[in-house]
Amino acid sequence: MRLRFFLPSVISILLLSSAAKAASLESWYFDTARNQLNITTESGVQPRAFLINNPTRLVIDLPKIQLDRNTIRQSFGSKVKEIRIGKVDSDTTRLVVELAPGYTISPEKLLIKGDSSSHWIVNFASIERSSNNIASSGEEKIPVSIGDVSPFAGVVPLGKEILQLSSQVKGLMARYGYLEPGMFFLDLDTGNYLDLHGEKAFPAASTIKFPVLVALFQEVDAGRVKLNESLVMRRDLMTGGSGVIQYKRPGTRFSLLETATKMITISDNTATNMIIDRLGGKAKLNQRFRNWGLQNTVIRNLLGDFKGTNTTSPKDLVRLSALIVNQNNQVLSNSSRSKVLSLMRRVENRSLLPSGLGKGAVIAHKTGTLGVILGDAGIIEMPSGKRYLAGIMVRRPFNDLRAKAFIGQVSRLVYNYLGQPNIASQPR
Repeated sequence: MRLRFFLPSVISILLLSSAAKAASLESWYFDTARNQLNITTESGVQPRAFLINNPTRLVIDLPKIQLDRNTIRQSFGSKVKEIRIGKVDSDTTRLVVELAPGYTISPEKLLIKGDSSSHWIVNFASIERSSNNIASSGEEKIPVSIGDVSPFAGVVPLGKEILQLSSQVKGLMARYGYLEPGMFFLDLDTGNYLDLHGEKAFPAASTIKFPVLVALFQEVDAGRVKLNESLVMRRDLMTGGSGVIQYKRPGTRFSLLETATKMITISDNTATNMIIDRLGGKAKLNQRFRNWGLQNTVIRNLLGDFKGTNTTSPKDLVRLSALIVNQNNQVLSNSSRSKVLSLMRRVENRSLLPSGLGKGAVIAHKTGTLGVILGDAGIIEMPSGKRYLAGIMVRRPFNDLRAKAFIGQVSRLVYNYLGQPNIASQPR
């Protein structure tokens, strides 16, 4: 099936919310590799779905998700005629997936599940040729079951939103009204979380180096690259911005491990381009990110991406952290996991999430800085042994230093809240 996915022109319309406090549809795309429709909303939602025959249509209603436009239509390939998005009423958004004439799907072969209440996956296990060539005289609505929310990233069962902490952070956000933040924090002990625009896509800046690092060590585990091999710094990979190896002569050789170390610890842009090139380029990495379930993480240009075309979201970065910390997940071997965390603990920029942590806390993280964006994401371990995952992105007025203070204060609020002795025993 040949389908285009992630439709920027449509998404830019959908991001416009119609009323104060109304949740919006952040993004949607059809994943051709997995034959899945991915739906991401600004806040939690419980979808309703049913099939209609003559022609076959899957209808998905999203209560409390609003649009300010009439129906949007997007044409597709040979098996899916089009996807339509519109309003059922002032409080509900509807997606309709209409199959092409002569194709159908059985309700039992449709699976709709979420890995959080704001990200739902519709799995079309089998779109088939219709065996009935005679059109029926009426429409029959067949309910489609909605599965429970799966463990976050397939790893951590989500608990409840931490309302007290959310209230504190919203109060802080009100004092920084000129900033546009998104964040997701996850307590690994309880599964409880803080989610404020966590699925929103932001310019990734240097946080994109985190998934690039994980992809590199997957290739090390597969035996396709070796940490002691040499990389040549070609002129076409050299760039400005952060880093030091840009000042070496073209043709200079660096070991792969040295290159990866500079990419993470001092956020070297040229080193990052060398790693991206060694891993086969943007398209291969983007597909790998999709395979991990990262919905908004895309490399569109090599570093330095000063216009902010590469994107990610706080929740994507936390998803990746969840995959890393899971000892039973096969994303990385134990050896590679240890190396990844070791490199990320050596990040020299300590001005964002680390600035809000208490004495004795350890963080493995990656920062990102552009004139209009600041971001940080990683894995925090408290002196007590408690761990939580953090992802925060803040769009700011150009080079506004107050965004740095905001991230530090959010980090401190989360750290102090989760550090309370009774938090781990609170009901989920």
